[in-house]
Amino acid sequence: MENIVGAGVGIMVLKDNKILLGKRHDNPEKASSELHGEGTWTMPGGKMHFHEEFEDAAKRELIEETGIIPKSLKIISLTNDKVPDKHFITIGFLCDSFEGEPKTLEPDEITEWKWFKLTNLPEKVFSPCKKILRNYLDKEIYKH
Repeated sequence: MENIVGAGVGIMVLKDNKILLGKRHDNPEKASSELHGEGTWTMPGGKMHFHEEFEDAAKRELIEETGIIPKSLKIISLTNDKVPDKHFITIGFLCDSFEGEPKTLEPDEITEWKWFKLTNLPEKVFSPCKKILRNYLDKEIYKH
C-alpha cells in the first residue's frame, strides 16, 4: 500500500484561561487514532474530508465530538505529525468564542471532556495537541 500524508484539524477551545481536553479511550481500537493517541488527553479534532475547507472541518469535528458551536475559529498552528506507520499535517485552531457546554457525544472514543488550566495540564497529552499548544504559547504557527 502506498504511503499517504493525511490532513487533520485540532481545535484548542479556551474559556477563562482553561483548555478543553478529552480523554481518549485506553483501547487503541476504540481511541480511533492513527497517530496512536490511546490513553492520552486530546483537543477536539479529526481528519479532514475530501474537498473540505479547513474551517468547515474544525467546525464539524467540534460539533460532532462536543456539541459546542464555534462563533470564531482562527488558525494558530501547523504541525507535521509522524509516527512509524502514519503521517499527518495538522491545522490547529483557536476557538475562544462559542455556544454550549461540552458533552461526551462519542463515548466509545472520548470517555470524558474536562477543562484544564494552561499551567496545570494532565501528564499524558496527545502529541499533536502538545505541538498546537506550544505554537500558541510561543506565538509561532510552525516550529520544527
